[in-house]
Amino acid sequence: MHDGCSGAHESGKQIVDKIRMMGFNKSPVAASFEIDCTNCDAVFQMEYMESQCPSCGMVYGVTPCHSHTAEFVKAAGVKY
Repeated sequence: MHDGCSGAHESGKQIVDKIRMMGFNKSPVAASFEIDCTNCDAVFQMEYMESQCPSCGMVYGVTPCHSHTAEFVKAAGVKY
């Protein structure tokens, strides 16, 4: 069920599952974000709503409604 922009996602896995289900995972974010990987401390540019750290494979996701800021990006897990 689509809950608009009011959806509260507790985990990165929930975010990634939702954007995959809706087909937004390969959509670009409004402007790329600089992400500090929570797993390996590498810094990389997140350009899509689902992105992966090139150093360790940690997957990150953000919903379309929140893709304007890195504040809402959450980690889902390594190679999730």
